[in-house]
Amino acid sequence: MSVTLDGDKSSSVPVSALSPGISPVRLTRRLLLRTQRLFHGPRAESVPSLVGTACTFIGLIDIAAGVFPRFRHSRMHSLAEVLPGALGPFAAALSLSAGVLLLLLAHGLKRRKRRAWRAAVVLLPAGAVAQFGYRHSLLGAVLSAVLLALLLRHRGEFAALPDPRSRWRALANFVLMGAGSIGLGLVIVSAHPHRTVGSPGLTDRLEHVLYGLFGMAGPVGYSGGADGVVGDSLGALGLLTALTTIRLALRPEHPAARLTEEDERRLRALLARHGGRDSLGHFALRRDKGVVFSPSGKAAVCYRVVAGVMLASGDPIGDVEAWPGAIERFMDEAAAHSWTPAVMGCSETGGEVWTRETGLDALELGDEAVVDVPDFSLHGRAMRNVRQMVKRIERGGYETRVRRVRDLSGAELERIRRAAADWRGTDTERGFSMALGRIGDPADGDSVIATAHGPGEDAPGPYGDLRAVLHFVPWGTDGMSLDLMRRDRSADPGMNELLIVAALGAAPGLGVARVSLNFAIFRSALARGERLGAGPVLRCWRGLLVFLSRWFQIESLYRFNAKFRPRWEPRYVIFRSPRELPRIGYAAMRAEGFVTMSLPRVGRGRRPRPCAHLGRSSGDREVRTARLS
Repeated sequence: MSVTLDGDKSSSVPVSALSPGISPVRLTRRLLLRTQRLFHGPRAESVPSLVGTACTFIGLIDIAAGVFPRFRHSRMHSLAEVLPGALGPFAAALSLSAGVLLLLLAHGLKRRKRRAWRAAVVLLPAGAVAQFGYRHSLLGAVLSAVLLALLLRHRGEFAALPDPRSRWRALANFVLMGAGSIGLGLVIVSAHPHRTVGSPGLTDRLEHVLYGLFGMAGPVGYSGGADGVVGDSLGALGLLTALTTIRLALRPEHPAARLTEEDERRLRALLARHGGRDSLGHFALRRDKGVVFSPSGKAAVCYRVVAGVMLASGDPIGDVEAWPGAIERFMDEAAAHSWTPAVMGCSETGGEVWTRETGLDALELGDEAVVDVPDFSLHGRAMRNVRQMVKRIERGGYETRVRRVRDLSGAELERIRRAAADWRGTDTERGFSMALGRIGDPADGDSVIATAHGPGEDAPGPYGDLRAVLHFVPWGTDGMSLDLMRRDRSADPGMNELLIVAALGAAPGLGVARVSLNFAIFRSALARGERLGAGPVLRCWRGLLVFLSRWFQIESLYRFNAKFRPRWEPRYVIFRSPRELPRIGYAAMRAEGFVTMSLPRVGRGRRPRPCAHLGRSSGDREVRTARLS
């Protein structure tokens, strides 16, 4: 077979030459397959996103139709009448309520939530009946039925279990929905300027909205029937806020997975055998984390769910050969709830296993500063600044003590706890992947506490001569990892340097040969960007990081770590898709305590419950937090 170019019969060329490697038979087969796919409908894995997007679009149209009178008679709303799920223009209040519900429903459908699927299956037939019965819109009813059939056919795609929740969600819903209803109500009240009696001010309109949400008439008057439309719309918003709040308050709780006593016992046993592999291993014992174990029980992955992201930290705990089993359980748990899987701060070995077993991608997040104790010395020109600072503080009358937690008395431990909490400098405890979240627990007897004692500007305060605290957790049998750094703001600068040098000096006596210090995010970019010959892109990236350091102490942590001449161990973030990185970053910021939006949990004293799917029991100005990720 050949084709003719530009009408010249002598220029005939075989089809195979125009499309190398594709024969006519294969081309025909490919066209037939595409035609079959067109008739078979969208791929199953794309249905949740498709349905969620449709619900978002229709919800916005219904809200606009319920708020703006002119929109209900526009061509845009004619489109809404034939789109599935649009309950139509026969009542502005019903259209407004349907739009809000569809917007609330869309996110759950995209996340494959079973409850959202059930609500959509109920809502779509109601929309089809309303369109056919009230507007005799056969096309709209058919399209609603088509989308309903699509949901029923692919119901297996909507199997995600509920997210962790408590009854505080009801309060959050009341606040957010109430604020949204007031804002939307102000738009509704102001959407009829030609039918408003007089010229009501903002106060009158706000009062009218508040009365309307409770189903009562307000001070603003309308003509031409607009009063009924505004009143019904405001009443529908108020009723919707009340009903969703009541539903959230009455539904059963589904608490987040927490570390049980049995989980902690098993993790400590794994750390006793394999804890020397990862400096972040001991931080897996945070009791606000959940855990999944490999089928053999020889490995585990600890995690926390934040904003729909299943966030693990560090490498899996336990035998490397059993890591794939624990990772598989982690991914199964994420799929069961439709959570976004992510790992913060894993090592290069951990990153290789994660990417090989799951197909996820890896991105270098920063570097961990590790000091080898036998190689550390204050001598030499490179350590002159640290040496001079330490000598100056020692001449000021300060002294240091470095001890295991088990060697401290209960009264002294309590004094250190209270001082560390008072010197924190923030309302919330920061840290997740590289912070333990507690000091002096009897189970953490191998942890090390370094304290600075000395004179102050005034008489001794409530903590006596205690001026600064450093807390280290075990890293296997011959290492320790820095957990937190706190100091009295009235003490002389350089307390942290003094205590780190003291801890490194006392390390041989404690049997410690390596010490992990702070984590420096994007350290390599900062280091390369300041070198001679750095390109414009690298310089711009470094400039952005320096600018962000005003709030997140990116550069200051790097500079502080570099003082001790450590070796740098790269750490990585593991993610599924680049478009999920903003969401993962937001979840990490919340987990680390830089963004605080969570409400108090109900039932703090209750015994932690494991995930239902598994069915098992499962600062300082220089360095405000010791661990950042």
